[in-house]
Amino acid sequence: MERNLKIPKAVIKRLSLYSRILQNLEIKNVQKVSSKELGELLGVNSAQVRKDLAYFGQFGVPGFGYYVSELRSEIKKILRTDRPIKIGLIGVGNLGTALLSYTGFKKQGFNIIAAFDNDKRKIGRRQNNVIIEDIENLEKIIREKEIEIIILTVPVEKAQEITDKVLSAGITTILNFVPTRLIVPDYVKVHYVDLSIEIESLSFYVK
Repeated sequence: MERNLKIPKAVIKRLSLYSRILQNLEIKNVQKVSSKELGELLGVNSAQVRKDLAYFGQFGVPGFGYYVSELRSEIKKILRTDRPIKIGLIGVGNLGTALLSYTGFKKQGFNIIAAFDNDKRKIGRRQNNVIIEDIENLEKIIREKEIEIIILTVPVEKAQEITDKVLSAGITTILNFVPTRLIVPDYVKVHYVDLSIEIESLSFYVK
């Protein structure tokens, strides 16, 4: 499917949430779901559900709703998660180690197949069945293993330098846990996860 750059990021994010909801419905052996029911489970209205899906084609049957398994299958194709996704993780510190140990990625088809660090004490060790590679071999291994997404958990001062290297190896999608903005070409997609900002925003609601 051709990538439509005009599709709002919020829509793409909601597709992932729809997929997760549909997966839970499958587990419960639910066969069909209406846009109203799907919207209520996500916290949006039925019109929003139909509008989101309309970006990608026609789904469901008017007056009937959607077949749960069929809709989830279509959404997975749209998100390209209907196949295993190869991921590389750079920076095996506390956060990187935790991410390597998280089993939820593999359940969703996201496979961390390589990890990189510059600490000689870590290189060659196996963490959750992933061998930690020398970061000097970063570009070579990205190409050899056909890695598609990079997770970045490195020190701030190294983030841009390493980003430049992964871009030269052909990477166009990065999940960045480093609290800094990366300079990348327009065609590269970077999602930022700053845990301190997320916690800080939650502190507003603390009573």
